[in-house]
Amino acid sequence: MTNLRGSFHTGQYRNLFKEYGYSEQEINERVKQTWEALFEGDEDTRIYYDAGDDMGYFMDTGNNDVRTEGQSYAMMVAVQMNRKDIFDRVWRWTHKYMFMTEGANAGYFAWSCQLDGTKNAYGPAPDGEEYFALALLFASHRWGDGEAPLDYSVQARELLRVIIHKGEDGIGHPMWNPDNKLIKFIPNCEYSDPSYHLPHYYELFALWAYPEDRPFWKDAARASREYLKISCHPVTGLAPEYAHYDGTPNNERGFGHFFSDSYRVAANVGLDYEWFRGDEWEIEEANKIQAFFADKTPDDYRRYTIAGEPFEEKSLHPVGLLATNAMASLAANGPHAKASVELFWNTPVRTGGRRYYDNCLYMFSMLALSGNYRIWMPQA
Repeated sequence: MTNLRGSFHTGQYRNLFKEYGYSEQEINERVKQTWEALFEGDEDTRIYYDAGDDMGYFMDTGNNDVRTEGQSYAMMVAVQMNRKDIFDRVWRWTHKYMFMTEGANAGYFAWSCQLDGTKNAYGPAPDGEEYFALALLFASHRWGDGEAPLDYSVQARELLRVIIHKGEDGIGHPMWNPDNKLIKFIPNCEYSDPSYHLPHYYELFALWAYPEDRPFWKDAARASREYLKISCHPVTGLAPEYAHYDGTPNNERGFGHFFSDSYRVAANVGLDYEWFRGDEWEIEEANKIQAFFADKTPDDYRRYTIAGEPFEEKSLHPVGLLATNAMASLAANGPHAKASVELFWNTPVRTGGRRYYDNCLYMFSMLALSGNYRIWMPQA
């Protein structure tokens, strides 16, 4: 490995494609092609759509709706690719149609809307909010703040305040448990989703949130790293989709196994190690996940117990799974790191009705493995 310290400290980002023998030219072209497939491609690959003169959205092609997950992903990708035009379009749509101003969830974003902006639900999903916050902070640092709602840093700090203080006046619930500092699956529940845990984001919130909120985010980063250790299986490395605060799988609704949400854990572990060298355990975790899938082909990916026992049900998003397994190579030092990256490189973006989730994860992995998923610091 190159960096002895994380990218936050060194300003250096590993380009694993280059380390494994691909040329700068073909890497840059592949990143460009992936962006074009998702944002400008034909109806078999694209998931981004303009809306009106100045708005846009990522469409969940499997459910024909717009989700905070996708909108926040689109914004993070756009800021990494220096596409302020797309970022602003997506944020305007999000702010206009998804932001809630009334009721117990005021200050949050409705997790699902129809393509015309009509809300499908009036509840939020915390993974969207945490991605919105950091994407907005990066946008502020990269491009500077504009007029509301493009006053990115103001929007971000207000959101970071709401998601941890909501409910202190007796109305609504926070997105993080105030005692254990763990993110919830939804605000009005008391369990978590391991794939929501982004300690590398919280480290940055601890620098750029309102000063009074910064200690909370520092504690949340530590708590999340410890939580991942107890929610990921000690042998396979697999995490459940939902887990109790003690790390045990929460299978009350059938989500206590390794399935679609869980795939993001590998990517998050890889990026936390790249940015902050968050915990040496992350090396072991990445190695275990890659070892588990080393003898399996994408056609054979399935739902698994976290102990690795397969179900008959096949993976709905095999391309997303192999993409996140490749992103784990930012932390891995085992025998499967290179093969995981090569499998990803040799796999095209997904086409067809279920392409949305796969291709979001694909784009993040393409950015991360090429050294283009970066921390954007405040301008001097």
